[in-house]
Amino acid sequence: MDDLITFLRARNAEDNHAYAYVAHTFGGEAVLDSHLPMLDLLDMLARDLGAMDPCDSRVTGLTYALRALAQSYDEHPDYREEWRP
Repeated sequence: MDDLITFLRARNAEDNHAYAYVAHTFGGEAVLDSHLPMLDLLDMLARDLGAMDPCDSRVTGLTYALRALAQSYDEHPDYREEWRP
């Protein structure tokens, strides 16, 4: 699971840099309709999962949610098929 979290955080950082470039180049309005809020949620979920006790009953659902979100990057060369929910 640590590899999935690392993968998602790396994609999040890449996407945030891309949106910063777009905002700088085209203005903040260009970012308003983006999925930037989802990236913040993704990072929050990854942090929550990393801090949870493995016996916590929410781990299963949170793991599934992160795997589902990771599917948007399934064409990335570092994506692993075993992460697919």
